[in-house]
Amino acid sequence: MSQSFHALGLMPELVRAVADEGYTSPTPVQAQAIPVILEGRDVLAGAQTGTGKTAGFTLPLLQRLASRAGARGCAGYRG
Repeated sequence: MSQSFHALGLMPELVRAVADEGYTSPTPVQAQAIPVILEGRDVLAGAQTGTGKTAGFTLPLLQRLASRAGARGCAGYRG
């Protein structure tokens, strides 16, 4: 059974951006890393090139940054 990016806890804006790039389901490393990073926990992962490690770490970091920016009322945030 394949999991969705939305089911991993990513905000709708990030899910939409990922879908706009043609990605419909997370890779195994993304499915394991994204929820853990969203919880604020540390992750150490190793996988072959092309398995989605960069997105697996970057997407939850972008969400955490957007959430903090929104909480501070930063200009330009459209959360």
